[in-house]
Amino acid sequence: MSLRCDLFCAVVDNFGDIGICWRLSRQLVTEHQWQLCLWVDDLVSFQKICPDVDTGLTDQQVAGVRIRLWSSPLPPLSEADRPDLLLDALACAAPQSYLQWLTQAAIKPLWLNLEYLSAEDWVADCHGLPSLHPQIALKKYFFFPGFTDKTGGLIREQHKVTQLAALTADPDAQQQFWQRIGVADAMQYQRKISLFAYSQPNIQHWLAQLAQGPQSHLLLVPEGVLARELQAYYPQLAEGRMDLGQLSLRILPFVPQPDYDLLLACCDINFVRGEDSIIRAHWAGKPFVWQIYRQPENAHQEKLQAFLQKFLVGAAPATEQAIRGLYQAWELEQDISLAWTDYMQQLEQIQLHSLNWQQFLTRQQDLASNLVRFVENQLIIPRNFS
Repeated sequence: MSLRCDLFCAVVDNFGDIGICWRLSRQLVTEHQWQLCLWVDDLVSFQKICPDVDTGLTDQQVAGVRIRLWSSPLPPLSEADRPDLLLDALACAAPQSYLQWLTQAAIKPLWLNLEYLSAEDWVADCHGLPSLHPQIALKKYFFFPGFTDKTGGLIREQHKVTQLAALTADPDAQQQFWQRIGVADAMQYQRKISLFAYSQPNIQHWLAQLAQGPQSHLLLVPEGVLARELQAYYPQLAEGRMDLGQLSLRILPFVPQPDYDLLLACCDINFVRGEDSIIRAHWAGKPFVWQIYRQPENAHQEKLQAFLQKFLVGAAPATEQAIRGLYQAWELEQDISLAWTDYMQQLEQIQLHSLNWQQFLTRQQDLASNLVRFVENQLIIPRNFS
């Protein structure tokens, strides 16, 4: 079925929300031939991960996706704009005026909430459940991404894993990539680490450890909060580079999403944060450390432990201990120097475990395909909005 979908995205933490929505939008268009309109309230952040976005245009077409600025009020809507599906992404809510407009259609559209990623067990029980709106005659369904086949799965484009594995096995292709993003000397370093993270007040101890270590390290930090903190610690980073002993620290401008995938595959270890980058780290097939989105009263700690419980199934005791130790120190913003030493001693086993986990996930259906199947099943069956 060639369906028309309106996807609403409110940009909350600069990049995670729009990152997920942009990947999903492109995949639904290219792999499932949907007609998709992405409503987004922050074109400036969007442009950081998709340079083709014109921040001066409120209605534009990029990569087959119609992109409209979510303003208040919305621009006038016509009959030609009516979707088969409304998709509210990541806890945002389409405007009430838009919902009222939907109810005026002779055939009511389907309405889904695409929820945040979680490994907690309750997600499987809530995935796909309906809910009637108390004031508007539309039925809403909850669609949960997740790490098991009882959930909606993870965003994974066709052939993505095999493409990244091929890059990992091809030093010439890696060198071409590094040159293209302005890090032409990357291959000379024994270990390359990408560091996409929230604030880390105790990070200087770890950097000193890397600088004094026996191996050369290239540490790549995307521009943002952590990069600004590092530049405050080290004034020489004002130009975007600092060399200290065995450590070369670089600040990277944000790159388009496809290049970020390649960056993760070309690095040896990836520190990732939030939702979009943790999913991409899985497909890169390299050891990763996930800094989960911080929530009040440390509610995110439960989500992190739920993930580790699933991720570490089958890991040897020493490997599990090393992973848990580094995750805990990193998440609690502690000095990770001792935990890093333990992690490095288990790195080969962690690499093998990461690939086993990746294989477990790739045996499951991807999020877009699960979403398409769910929507088509709901639209084929007559819907009752009473």
